[in-house]
Amino acid sequence: MLVRLMYASRAVPAIDQEELLAILRKSKANNPALGVTGVLCFSGGIFLQVLEGGRGAVNQLYNRIVADPRHTQVELLSYEEIGERRFAGWSMGQVNMARLNPALLLKYSATATLDPFAVSGNVSMALFQELLATASIVGPS
Repeated sequence: MLVRLMYASRAVPAIDQEELLAILRKSKANNPALGVTGVLCFSGGIFLQVLEGGRGAVNQLYNRIVADPRHTQVELLSYEEIGERRFAGWSMGQVNMARLNPALLLKYSATATLDPFAVSGNVSMALFQELLATASIVGPS
């Protein structure tokens, strides 16, 4: 049984670009063995992530994220059973926020900043879908 989980969290102040890259490297190394794929977006101290895979593996990974001291205010935005993956090409892709057109964020929210806490899970998923369609997700699988 495949599931898709999306959550948002706030990063502790110590998270910088180097720490973010370390998180991505570890995800890319560990996720293939778990059968987990997904995409991570990080901007303004906010994580927004989609995880896809087997129910047990995704649940266990989410529980580790909730317990990770680098995350605060972890909120589950969406959890659903799926027939196929949307983000199968990435063991963990990353949204390139530096190249993101602010108009895309304005399309889905009141301001041109990433704030998944202020919109529905459906809106955040629509944003991810558009990022996928516009090739704004980078990083090797």
